[in-house]
Amino acid sequence: MNIPIYPGSSSFFPGDTPFGFYDNDYQFQTDADKVTTFCARRLGYPIMEVELQDLNFYAAFEEEVTTYGNELYAFQVRDNLLNLIGTPTASNLNHAIVTPSMQGVVRLTQQYGAEVGAGGNLNWYSGSLPLTASIQDYDLSQWSIDNNITGGIEVKRIFYDPIPAVNQVYNLQIFSGLGGVPALGSYGLFGSTGFLMYPTSLLIQTTQAVEMQNQVALPAYSFELINNKLRIFPIPVDNGHTLWFQYIKLDEQLNNIVGQSPGDVTNPSNVNFTNPVYSQINSIGRQWIFEYTLALCKEMLGYVRGKYQSTIPIPGREISLNSGDLVTAATSEKTALKERLRAYFDETSRKALLERKKDEGDHTMTELGKAPMQIYIG
Repeated sequence: MNIPIYPGSSSFFPGDTPFGFYDNDYQFQTDADKVTTFCARRLGYPIMEVELQDLNFYAAFEEEVTTYGNELYAFQVRDNLLNLIGTPTASNLNHAIVTPSMQGVVRLTQQYGAEVGAGGNLNWYSGSLPLTASIQDYDLSQWSIDNNITGGIEVKRIFYDPIPAVNQVYNLQIFSGLGGVPALGSYGLFGSTGFLMYPTSLLIQTTQAVEMQNQVALPAYSFELINNKLRIFPIPVDNGHTLWFQYIKLDEQLNNIVGQSPGDVTNPSNVNFTNPVYSQINSIGRQWIFEYTLALCKEMLGYVRGKYQSTIPIPGREISLNSGDLVTAATSEKTALKERLRAYFDETSRKALLERKKDEGDHTMTELGKAPMQIYIG
């Protein structure tokens, strides 16, 4: 068998990698040959032949730099997605400092504001319904059809209350001088006409008396709303009255679920992170890349040797290639390396850092509490 083997040295040139993501980075060019030597020696060269070429090592090296960047930026997306949604996709975030804000939380809570009528992202509309004598039940769904509202409505508020007692007080004879009715006589230095002002305590007592009388003697003003079917109490006794209400359009509520944001970040797939700049990766990241490149080269070597699995005769004995051992070890090492990297990133997440600062602050206060207190005598 004529199996190509590693010749013992390599010389990287731009274009030797499959994608060329980092070929023009001088530091990548320098490390490519060093990583090739490192991986070949870890695989047994020169004691054992390594059935790989320099292009295989370069491809693995490029892939692992990209893998490192993917793991790093996937963590960044997880840690900041709530703050990144809605930002322009054209913004390169590789070296951006993402400052947390309440905007993402506010966007999530707008739905609650819309439901209770305290802002939000949904319009409330006003409608009116003429009341008819002796008619107690009214169909607001039919009202929406009659008013050419497609998709139906959801009634949010009914304005059906009795006249406030304080308004009725102004119509009483004893307060004929209130509510815009001029009082008899005049006052002031210049004899100008004014309004009679009664004590506030008298106004409050009279209002309470009217409220109590209305509660005991008059029917209670109320309503029942089920599936936009409105029943009012008491039954109207004459025509000419109008009932006002507020509602939302169901079509707008459904359309509001999916907002159109062309050119903005809407999900993890269009957050604009690009491949990392290799020369800016620190020694911690590069060491992980070297180890993962070795694991990938070990896997490739295992697959290559698996093609020549039959025993190889040599003088006095036969040997077999260890393809199975290489593939198994490579798979285990790749899994362990990814788990280690993800655990490291999780330990540096915003949540983990804040928890660590909190623990440091608690321990500092505990230590300060053990220090003797100085007594000051003035």
